[in-house]
Amino acid sequence: MIGPTSSERVTIYDVARIAEVSVATASKALNGTGRISEQTRDRIKRVAQQLGFRPNALARSLTSKRSFTVGLLTDDTYGRFTLPVMAGVSEGLIDHGVSVFLCAVEGNPDLTRIHLDALLDKQVDGIIATGKRLDKPLPVDLHNLPVPVVYALTAGPADAVTLVPDDRQGAIQAVQHLIARQRRRIVHVTGPETFEVARERARAYVDALRSAEPAPAEPCVLYGTWSERWGHEAVARLWSGPDHPDGIFCGNDQIARGVIDALRERGVRVPADVSIVGFDNWEIVAEQTRPPLTTIDMNLKELGRQAGLTLIRSITGERAPGGLWKLPCSLIVRGS
Repeated sequence: MIGPTSSERVTIYDVARIAEVSVATASKALNGTGRISEQTRDRIKRVAQQLGFRPNALARSLTSKRSFTVGLLTDDTYGRFTLPVMAGVSEGLIDHGVSVFLCAVEGNPDLTRIHLDALLDKQVDGIIATGKRLDKPLPVDLHNLPVPVVYALTAGPADAVTLVPDDRQGAIQAVQHLIARQRRRIVHVTGPETFEVARERARAYVDALRSAEPAPAEPCVLYGTWSERWGHEAVARLWSGPDHPDGIFCGNDQIARGVIDALRERGVRVPADVSIVGFDNWEIVAEQTRPPLTTIDMNLKELGRQAGLTLIRSITGERAPGGLWKLPCSLIVRGS
């Protein structure tokens, strides 16, 4: 295959010549348009990749009336949830030649408005709004924008697409795992009751216990903070009486790590005496816990990928049904 020298910019004419098709056919294949066989389309894309062809963004935007960019607005200051979501968004959009602008708004309405205006000035094709709480919307009204909006891990209007992990399914999976390990006195230690996600997981925990046969001990839910310190405090409270749990389902991985450390200090063996399951699969915490933490993965990268693909469909004119889309969680079994 003879192509242009390394010092020359590869053009669509080069792709068409090497692929032995017309320029029009090469353009349709690379832009995902027109009626072309999949075999021909794949061959043209393969040639373009081998040649290192990069389409001219300005030319594409002029012909398609698109900028091939989207905005990602988030109020997750530390990036705990946003970074995996953005990784998924980028993965979902890369094959569509779309780039992502990340804007952190930090819960500030004025800053959010500035970022939103900047994105619209750049003529982004769409916006993904994301955060860290389904019951707490971003501090800006995204209704009636000239571009489509998809919501992920933040509250959206009833008619919009809002993607969230299926917290109920994940919590039930955690409890069923503990029951399968023959645990009968299972306690749930979680975050603030003011968080809808904490209440949802707690309801699922109670339902999973009461539907088990034979039924384990009565449910016990301890609300606190999303912190290792609260895990320590919860263990002190649970071990202050004669009846100790043999299974603990924690509302997040930080609480679980605090619980495990506190149990170790008391000479309680994990998982021989007490089995622990966390929630989040925050790998930097879960994998470094001793023993490594069994936990529920919210699959945030996949959630981001689906958000990106849904936004692309909306941009190209396919109307997605609005409402709450719940994506399944996964149990990650480690050593606890």
